[in-house]
Amino acid sequence: MVGFSALSGSNPSHHVYELRLYHVHEGKMEALKARFGDHTDAIFKRHNMKSVGYWVPEDAPSSQNLFIYILEHPSRKEAEKNWAAFTVDPEWQKVKAESEASGPLVDQEDRYFMDPTSFSALN
Repeated sequence: MVGFSALSGSNPSHHVYELRLYHVHEGKMEALKARFGDHTDAIFKRHNMKSVGYWVPEDAPSSQNLFIYILEHPSRKEAEKNWAAFTVDPEWQKVKAESEASGPLVDQEDRYFMDPTSFSALN
């Protein structure tokens, strides 16, 4: 049974990581980075969403329109619960509305839940 659990990739005893890629509207990257740095990261923490890191590619054109981050969650189920709470958080709703007064910052979001491999430093 231990071998099957290790192969299935759904070991409930470890945390799950969520990779998110935001395709940012032209000219909105600085506003998005400011929103994350000034507000979003703190709101994530309140909802048990641990930020592993935030990145912007070095090379153009992606450096102008791609924002990448990874969150750590206790489990996939907790991730869904935490995101649900985050989206209705009054502070988040206010921050989002204010930062998007002149239009949305993000055009498209890509989301991937990931399990670390057995040889990952995250295990």
